[in-house]
Amino acid sequence: MSNKPSPCPCGGANYDSCCGRYHGGMPTPDAASLMRSRYSAYALKLEDYLLATWHPKTRPASLDLADDNTKWIGLEVKKHLVESVDRATVEFVARYKVGGRAHRLHEISRFVKEDGRWFYVDGEYVEKN
Repeated sequence: MSNKPSPCPCGGANYDSCCGRYHGGMPTPDAASLMRSRYSAYALKLEDYLLATWHPKTRPASLDLADDNTKWIGLEVKKHLVESVDRATVEFVARYKVGGRAHRLHEISRFVKEDGRWFYVDGEYVEKN
């Protein structure tokens, strides 16, 4: 039996010291950390965390991840732009497979900080050139 730490879905070496601490309730220090933790939450199907970190004004009622057969396979954060102490954007590319077929999600996401916590607001897809 190995005590080797499990890798984090976002690309970190150790889930517990990477996104696991945020999934456990610790506030993320910045928008990029929230974005990474949300990617990991999608990979791990942590719907409660995703909804809790989604801004109430844009949050869906549910995500129905239990029946989702998406397999998340990689994340690249391209840019983290701090616009002010309570606003930021994160550009990322997330790779995933559905039914064995590979896809890419390239998005620029908007985040706000309220009451000491970061929230995902919405995002715009970046078209392929």
